[in-house]
Formats: sequence, C-alpha cells, structure tokens
Amino acid sequence: MCAALLALAPRVPSAAADDWVEMGPAPITSGPYTGRTSAVVASPTDPNKYFVGGADGGVWRTLDGGSTWTPLMDGFPSLAIGALAMDPADEDVIYAGSGEANYANHSIYGLGLYKSTDGGDSWTQLAEETFAGRTFARIAVSPTNSQVVYAAIGHAGGFPARVAAKGHPGADGPVGVFKSEDGGQSWTHLTEGIPAKAATDLVLDPIDGDLVYAAIGHIFGDAENGIYRSKNGSKFKRITDGLPNVTFGRISLGISPSDGNRLYALITRPSNPTGGGASTLGIFRSDNGGGLWTQGAGANIQATYGWYLSTVIVAPDDPNTAFFGGLSLIRTTNGGQNFLTKTPPHVDMHGLAFDASGRLLSANDGGLHRSANLGDSWQALNEGLGVIQFYAGLSTHPIVRHFVFGGTQDNGTNRREENGLRWTQRQGGDGGYTAVNPLRPNFVWAEFQGTGNLFRSADTGQSFIGRSSGINVGDRNCFLPPYAYDPQTPNRILYATHRIYESTNNGDSWTPISADLTGGAPASIRALAIAPSDSRTVYAATNDGRVLVSDDGGRTWDIKLENVPNWPRVTRDLAVDPADDRIAYLGVGWYGVDQMYETMDRGDAWQPIDGDLPDVPVNAVAVRRDGDARYVYAGTDNGVYVTDNGGVNWTLLGAGLPNSPVFDLIVDGVHARLIAATQGRGAWYHPVPALDCDLVKKFKAKCRNGKLTGVLKSSLPQGTIVTLGNNDTDIQRVELNRKGKGKAVWTNQTGEHSVCFGECQVCVPADCR
Repeated sequence: MCAALLALAPRVPSAAADDWVEMGPAPITSGPYTGRTSAVVASPTDPNKYFVGGADGGVWRTLDGGSTWTPLMDGFPSLAIGALAMDPADEDVIYAGSGEANYANHSIYGLGLYKSTDGGDSWTQLAEETFAGRTFARIAVSPTNSQVVYAAIGHAGGFPARVAAKGHPGADGPVGVFKSEDGGQSWTHLTEGIPAKAATDLVLDPIDGDLVYAAIGHIFGDAENGIYRSKNGSKFKRITDGLPNVTFGRISLGISPSDGNRLYALITRPSNPTGGGASTLGIFRSDNGGGLWTQGAGANIQATYGWYLSTVIVAPDDPNTAFFGGLSLIRTTNGGQNFLTKTPPHVDMHGLAFDASGRLLSANDGGLHRSANLGDSWQALNEGLGVIQFYAGLSTHPIVRHFVFGGTQDNGTNRREENGLRWTQRQGGDGGYTAVNPLRPNFVWAEFQGTGNLFRSADTGQSFIGRSSGINVGDRNCFLPPYAYDPQTPNRILYATHRIYESTNNGDSWTPISADLTGGAPASIRALAIAPSDSRTVYAATNDGRVLVSDDGGRTWDIKLENVPNWPRVTRDLAVDPADDRIAYLGVGWYGVDQMYETMDRGDAWQPIDGDLPDVPVNAVAVRRDGDARYVYAGTDNGVYVTDNGGVNWTLLGAGLPNSPVFDLIVDGVHARLIAATQGRGAWYHPVPALDCDLVKKFKAKCRNGKLTGVLKSSLPQGTIVTLGNNDTDIQRVELNRKGKGKAVWTNQTGEHSVCFGECQVCVPADCR
C-alpha cells in the first residue's frame, strides 16, 4: 500500500549523505540583488574578468563580465573579505585581505591574508599570526616593485567596539599601516611619524610606487586621525594644509591613475558610541600630492553611517572625474566643484573599480553593479553570486518543501519560490526574524529593524500588513527582535523587546506580560525559545549576558546564567529538546570560553559540553530526536558540528558547506533536512534521516457531512509525531498511539480537498461536496 501511495507524490531526491546543498538566494529576483560585496578589482587587460569579495562570502571570479560567477575559497578558514588587490605588473597575482573593515556588528574579524599567483585558481593563507582577529581596509601593490605590498589594518568593528571580533585572541593586536617586501610573506608595522591606530585607507602614487598616502581614521574620532604621506614608508608626515582643524572620523582616499599629484579625500565626522553622528564632514581635493587641500562642493552622502559607508575612486584617464560613495554615490566631472547623484539600484557603497573597457563597477549592499556611462545607467551583475547574509530567524512550511522564508542584511525578507536558487523579496529594509504559523501556515510573519516593525501575511507571504498594536515602539530592541509561535496553540505568539509581549489572537493585538528581563538600558532580548513539548516553558537570552527561564508561558522569569558573552544582535543559540522541556542547549558566540552548554533541569544547572569542539564561536543551536537518540547541532563561524553522545565528541557535519558563519539552524523533520543559514553564503541544507515510510500501512482521507478525516495506520513507534495537512493551509500534528495509528479531523469542510502526510510527501483526495 505504501509504495502505491508514494507513487502519487514522489519524494524529492536527496543529496549524497555527506553533502550540503545550496538553496540560495543567488539572486533575489526583485533586483536582482545579492548580499554585501565589500571589494572589487578588475583585470587591466580583459574587460570581462573581475574579482569581488563578499563581506562574509569569500572571493568570487567572473570571466564573462558578470554573467556567471565562481566561488574561489569556500573552504578557507575565513570568508570575511575586506580588501582585494591585483599586482599591476602581473594580473595573475591577487591578494585578498580577510576581515571586513566596515565596522558594523556584522563586519567580522579575519584570519590573515590570502594570495593567488594563478589568477585565483588556488590560494595560500599568509600572515595569520600578524593579522588574525583584525580587518583589512586596503591592500596596495607597488607599480614599480611587485614584492612591495602595503596594507591598511583596523580592528573589527561593532557597537560596542570590537564586538565583531567575537573575542578572538588577536582582536587587540596592532593596527595601522604595514609593509611587506617579500610579496606578503612577512610584514613590518610602520610607526615612524604615523600612529598605530586604525588605518581606513591607503593609496600609492601610480608612477612612483614608493610614495604612499595613508588615512588614519579611528571611527570614534581621535586627535591623530588624518592623512599621512611617506616616501617608501620609512617615515610618515601628517599633511594638513587646507583641511579643517577638527576631529575626523573615518577617511577614504582616491588618487588619479593619470596624475599622481591629484588626490581626493572623503572625510567623515566621528561616530558616537551607538553608531550615530558619522555624517560627511567634507570632500577635499589636492593638486600637489597632498601639500594643500581645498574643500569641494557636495552634501552629506553618508547619513549618520560614515563609519560603514565610505569609498572613493578617480577615473583612469581624467583626474577631474571622481566618484564618492556612501549611502548614495555622487560624481564630479570638474574636480569637485559640483556633483550629481549617480547611485546604483542598491544603496550603501563599499568598493569601486574601473574595468579594462572603462566601465565603472560598484560593490554595495546589493552585490555588484556596472555602468558603461559613468553612472548614468546601471546593470546588475548578481546572477549566481551567492553572498546573501542571513540573520537568525528562518522559517519553513510544514507541508510545502520548497518554501523557505528568511530575513537578510539590507536586502529585506525573502521567500524561496521553487527548488532552486532564486528567491523573491517580500519585505524591505534589514529583514529579521520570520515565522510561519505551524498549524495555519497561510499566516506568515516578517519584520524589519526596530521595535514594532512587525508584519503579517494571510496569503503565505504574498502580501503583508502591519500587526503591532499594543507594542510600545519605545521599547529597547536587539535591532531585529525575536518572536515565536506557540507550537501547541495556533494563535498564540511571543515577541521580545527588553520584555515579553503576548498575542492570543494571531497578532491582531499584543500585550506586555513580563517585566524587563535585562539588567537595564541599553540591553534587550536577543534569543527566545518555546519548548515544543510544553509551551509553558520558555527560554530567553539577553545581550547583556543573561539566560532566563519561565515556567508560566513567559510571564515570570528566573535568571539562570549571567555574564555570558555573545554577539549583541538577534540569535538562535537557544534550543529545547523537542520531547522534554527540561533539556535545553545554549551556544556561545565567543572565542576562548566554553561554547556549548546543556541543562537537564530547566536551567537550574548548566554543564559545558564542548568536548572536542574546536575553539570557535557557536552562533546557532538545534536539536533532533530519533527515538531515544538525541543529536545536537552547533552552527559555528566555521561550519556545522554535531554530537550524539552528549557533547563528548563533535563531528564536522557533511561536505560542501562554505566557511561563512552559520547564524541559524532549523531541523525540518517533515522534509528530512537540516537547514543552515549563513552570514555570507546564503542558505544550505543537509539531509537527515527521514521517517521510515515503508512502515506506513495505510493513509486515507474521507469526508462525511462536512467532517474531513485523515487516517494513518503504520508500524511506527508509539509517540511518533506526524504532520497531516488539509489543502496545505490547515495543519495538525498527530501523535501515533501504541498501535501506530493516528488521525486528524477537520469540521465544517466543503468542496474538494487534498489531505497530505507531510513526512512521506503523500497527498490523497477527499470530496466534501
């Protein structure tokens, strides 16, 4: 009987047991957009060859002008790319600096320098001990001596400062300007005449490769921030004539390839401790190698985020034509006397380059765009460029396999439309947590940054309306507040700011039900987990280091742990055993500490279960039960690990998952897979053991007098949970009895129906006419 049933709706073929399968987005079709690219470099001879660096997606290459892309370093220990450079004398020699110097919470640390000598086919990791834990803002190779390479190095960013380093032991290492005289093998820290503080840019004279200009631009402001010049790097001198006598923030530089005396500087005001205030101070020009600067026209192009958005480039053949990138992109064709806005289809500029045919390339938060007419029009080059940055909070449909929904950095909330790499944007902004009603999955939720920016769809994500009545928008938040459906009550949802809100009417209204769970401002709740077996038990974690547990559905809470270090934004590093609310797991996204904990008594006691897990931050945790066996998964900055013996031993799960930080894990038992969402390489899935459909003896549906019944008979063990759906919109989770039987009943039904058994992907018809 089972074989005949399966023939009606065959299961989607799974990947090899040890392989991860890419799910996208690559790209989001509405742009088409992809994730943040932080750097771009182009061949000086081949107009179709470019390299881009994903903020956490590694280095990619195109040989056909952006029609197709190839990832070049998915297996390398860090995919956070801050800078790219090509040897002017040999374009097969390419440098990639790991660690993104854009200073956001998601601009994470690097693990040294990568170098290729064969056009990107292979790479060598260099200088990990010199640069690990910090970031690359710029790499420059001397045009007169290929062995001489300069690097501008900064600390990993974030608010609070350096939180993006996640406690890496090299986080507080030296920063500033470094020089190599052996092609990147060894480095000298240059400190004579220039401070050992964050270097945000550097450029070399296009003819005289010994003439170096460096920008010291500590983003919070520093009296020594400024522009420095050196002959061969032996001694620097600060150049100030014509620049305002105020404290600078981040600084970016551009030098004319056709006239080394022409320089431009984009100077930002200092950031305040929470990331505000960093507007554009001014755009400046020098015609004599920095001896004298004059201020040009131009308004604020960086909003208050100049610490994050700052880049300059000068046209290859015209020193009067230059581009300045921030939130928008502006162009001057007369040396800065006036500007026109020439922003690509996606805002937030991070890198600019010209290709061999003189076309402008823009690396931004939406991927890579190209203009053949100096910014008057743009073309997206994002097909297949899979560098999306997911936040925690993916969700799946309880019946429909291809449906995955998730929020992304600056690319909104997106829905996977089919079994491929193309997704569609359904909400804008920074997309955060999502949720699908587990029993009525036509109801889908999305949010964007801030408190109360919460939206509900009644048509499986096609359209949304705001649903935040009762939520105080003044509540503190972790940028993207977490929320979750009660797995046992169809219309109950919890939402977390610095306190817990409850809705019992599917989000039509909200009521605060708890006190402040944090130690006070500015802290908020960053993780929330409702026990699947007993929704009265709820776990929460705050971004000031607390872990708390409630046994009354979120009304009252007990502090169980304090001073737990972690990333401050939304996470899914709490997971509850699906069969036992007393058992839960906590991941810690920090170096040098115990990164995995287990409680067996609702949080009264926590035991570290690191075993042989590498010392690497754990950002996401998931649990899967298979009978009495328990599998715990840890999503780390370098892959997904699994233990089946309580954390004594951990194994790297599968092959093929790029080493981009894993920010979310979902056990999708209905479709026999574990889904991982990364902060730079999109979403991936790994097969997990499926329910044994050969043990199903009968599955049928009937309707009588408006009463629709789905019946399952099997040899499956007592207590097995199966998913039965009515037209994919009305779901029931059914626990099988000791005889392996179970049924779902829906009343007041009319018309034709399809009743589906989710775990075995089988649907049978029923007529209620």
